[in-house]
Amino acid sequence: GRKISKLPDNFSFHESSVFAFSRREEKRREEKRREEKRREEKRREEKRREEKRREEKRREEKRREEKRREEKRREEKRREEKRREEKRREEKRREEKRREEKRREEKRREEKRREEKRREEKRREEKRREEKRREEKRREEKRREEKRREEKRREEKRREEKRREEKRREEKRREEKRREEKEVGVRREEKRGEERREEKRREEKRREEKRREEKRREEKRREEKRRRWG
Repeated sequence: GRKISKLPDNFSFHESSVFAFSRREEKRREEKRREEKRREEKRREEKRREEKRREEKRREEKRREEKRREEKRREEKRREEKRREEKRREEKRREEKRREEKRREEKRREEKRREEKRREEKRREEKRREEKRREEKRREEKRREEKRREEKRREEKRREEKRREEKRREEKRREEKRREEKEVGVRREEKRGEERREEKRREEKRREEKRREEKRREEKRREEKRRRWG
């Protein structure tokens, strides 16, 4: 504030009192400005610190982000490496499989050639045997033909003998049959008479059974009627 070094000549008590008040007021304002200035300084300081914290936080976030990206790149790289490795292995397996298939195919072909050779050998052998069998068969057939002719002659002789024997037996059978038929006729007639009598007895029994059945039904109806009417 202003500093008054010298009072005027016409200075009074009242003026002195006003001056003192003015000076105190000036002092309070000065204090207030200083306080305001301190607060302002404090706010600025706080603001700087806050700014600094934010900056630090951004940097930290940036570092973390960078770290995450780096980790992600590494992970991606590892995966890529793994995929390549898997691909190489797969390729290797396929190659091995193709080679194995090729070996098997070769083996099958070789087996097939050998099998064909064996079959050819077998066919030739079979042909030789077949030829031998046919020759044997022709000889056998010739022997059988001779035998059949001989047998035929003997058979013819036996048949002739048999026909004569059969003729004698036939004569005997006819005679026997005539006697048998005569006896059978008598027995048949007796049997028919017995059957007729048996049939008559059965018929009588059926009628009797029917009458009894009718009687039972009639009794049942009467019983039913009595029950119904009390």
